[in-house]
Amino acid sequence: MARKKQSNYDAGSITILEGLKAVRHRPAMYVGSQDINGAHHLVYEVLDNSIDEAMAGHCDHIDVQICEDNTVIISDNGRGIPVENHPKENRPAVEVVLTVLHAGGKFDNDSYKVSGGLHGVGISVVNALSEFLEVTIYKHGKKYHQKYKRGVPATKLQDKGKLKKKSTTGTKIKFKPDKKIFESIQLNTGTLAKRFEELAYLNSGLRISVSDDRDGQEAEFKKDGGIQSFVENANEGEQPLHKPIYGKGEVKDVTVEFCLQYHAGVRSDIYTFANNIRTKEGGVHLSGFKTALTRTINNYIQKSEELPKKYHQYKITGEDVLESLGAVISVKVPDPQFEGQTKTKLGNSEVTKYTSQVVGEYFDQYLNENPKDARIIIDKVIESANSRDAAKKAKDLFKRKSALTKSALPGKLADCQSKNSNETELFIVEGDSAGGSAKQGRDPKIQAILPLKGKIINVEKARFDKMLKNVEIQHLITALGLDPTEDENDLSKLRYGRVIIMTDADVDGAHIRTLLLTFFYRQFPTIIENGNLYIANPPLYRVYKSKFERYIADDLELRDFLVKNISKEIEIVEGGDKLSPLLKKIAKLRDKLKEAVNVGIDEHLFLTLTEFGQKLIEADFRKKRNGKLQKLKEYLNENSYVLSRKARGGKAKWEIVDWNAKKTVLGPEFFSTALYQETYDLVEEFKDFHCKLKLKSGELKEFQSPFSLLDFSLETAYKKFNVQRYKGLGEMNPEQLWKTTMKEGDRNLVQVAISDAEEANKLFKKLMGEQVEPRRDFIERNALAVEQLDI
Repeated sequence: MARKKQSNYDAGSITILEGLKAVRHRPAMYVGSQDINGAHHLVYEVLDNSIDEAMAGHCDHIDVQICEDNTVIISDNGRGIPVENHPKENRPAVEVVLTVLHAGGKFDNDSYKVSGGLHGVGISVVNALSEFLEVTIYKHGKKYHQKYKRGVPATKLQDKGKLKKKSTTGTKIKFKPDKKIFESIQLNTGTLAKRFEELAYLNSGLRISVSDDRDGQEAEFKKDGGIQSFVENANEGEQPLHKPIYGKGEVKDVTVEFCLQYHAGVRSDIYTFANNIRTKEGGVHLSGFKTALTRTINNYIQKSEELPKKYHQYKITGEDVLESLGAVISVKVPDPQFEGQTKTKLGNSEVTKYTSQVVGEYFDQYLNENPKDARIIIDKVIESANSRDAAKKAKDLFKRKSALTKSALPGKLADCQSKNSNETELFIVEGDSAGGSAKQGRDPKIQAILPLKGKIINVEKARFDKMLKNVEIQHLITALGLDPTEDENDLSKLRYGRVIIMTDADVDGAHIRTLLLTFFYRQFPTIIENGNLYIANPPLYRVYKSKFERYIADDLELRDFLVKNISKEIEIVEGGDKLSPLLKKIAKLRDKLKEAVNVGIDEHLFLTLTEFGQKLIEADFRKKRNGKLQKLKEYLNENSYVLSRKARGGKAKWEIVDWNAKKTVLGPEFFSTALYQETYDLVEEFKDFHCKLKLKSGELKEFQSPFSLLDFSLETAYKKFNVQRYKGLGEMNPEQLWKTTMKEGDRNLVQVAISDAEEANKLFKKLMGEQVEPRRDFIERNALAVEQLDI
């Protein structure tokens, strides 16, 4: 991003509206809440000041560092906050900015034409709600520094001397959210990074660097593709119908920028921003956008001679044009009117007209210049209109049927006796066999059972009317007692306090569970938000012998049980102190090798890479010529492998070919994964392995391989017990199912929650949507980060 020639930005640019008051007494008024979201808001407020410098053309790099104690350091290369004495306050302007509410350079249009921090309370609120804050300013060829404690100056503004490079300018803010104010200050890098990524999209050319000292993660966001890349990312998981349509214009000092793209799915993702602030509740710019699309498409249909005549009878609505759409609308307004300090909705009425004008002109031009794409878009919108009519009829039919059969519950539902939803539970069970066991084993007073036949429809792909025709969905909706045709779910009508998904612990069971989660997330999200949805975790194993019986959740718990049990009877004579921790470490290495195989890396090749004498890092593979890499090539050749560098899709990849001509392609990033790094460390520990055991019988046994020791120990432990593996819930008798999965106090229930609705939305689209490619990419990208994988 090119930096503008510096304008006059001095103490006179700072305007004071009123003094700092009661921020610490009522922090939620200024940052929304006192939970972790409020602490995150402090980061956004400081960042917004740097973004304002970028929008003004004086900053192209922002650096964010999160320290181990959750202290945050945000630096930019902007003009630097003014340090001269303020003409009215007679103290440094930076001190005024940091201690006086409604003081800043945002009220002076000469300093900032547009800005996100327009209330002038952001940085002073951050100061007030921080345990400490330090500001460092690079300006006039000098470095200035000042400390604050909970909003009060701890030092005066200090001149720290001349800079080596006189042209250096910028501001660095270091602060730590106050534990006395916030419930938690354990900042979430993932949540923050999403905001940073949005800002990079909205400010093409701006580079935002992020580092987290707590776990060593680093990231850089620079989106030269701007909001066009943003839309393509939003539509990931869907089949795009045309290239992104982009437009930008200015009307009376209001800049409107937009990009849209229709896709083959049924969901919409529309992001709106005002002065780089995400307006989650939309506002006037969204209204103008919708008006422009609706008007332009209706006009095109009426004027076009190439469209079928039957299309002329349609009157397209705003609902129709927004379906199946990915879009970003970003406006820059000199004097925006937001609802509240947290800025969730834009209210400037004139922006509706300006947005509609800009979007209408560009969209109309695109349709006329691209008739093929225009036909595709019009067909999609007409399809949406037809589906809307079909959905309306389906809703009306549903309401009529509900009115006629109000008391009729599904025949397969075994309802409970109690009508008090505070104590009742609905178990959604996979199949009639498991349903039969559950019905016999339940507590009939408070527990209801609804068996579902087969897999329900994937509501991510199906339109509303098709969903309502699905018999299993009908049974589920009726059992719940809620009306899916209502925009807002009335949870007072929910017939059960807990809704529990109980499926088999296999791949099919996981798929059915995912389909049900998709249904609840899309149709009844308030059930999740209110904490009513749960997943039951039935055991996978029953271990028994004589009077001993234990139910075990999964393979990992079974292995730990066997290891712990056998370690009591076997003594290590040579090669270690205690058997149990040694076996667990060997088991961990075996798990790592399985993970490698699951992501497509041959076990022998993976061991060869980890047995190489030097630990490799990503940087080794990003360099074309490297001494360590040359040694690796030689080492692989000795083990019958050939390593060569290949360019794929503009990115460097490394191809390894074995003696059977099997190719394995690895990206440089593989060598920074926990899978490679942790496996290397474990392999190093087991070099020159030797272990001697003394068995309970007194017999001595020696082992030269860690895996032979593990296998022997597990086999010995297995012989002591009977181990039954449940393939499905139907294999459990009613008493077992009750005792392990349904009895309160003994069962293992997981409450379903949505910590990030947007991320959940993208994930459901990716994993349950039409496109196969994003699903495969997701699995490939995340497979290396998996800690446990049960196939």
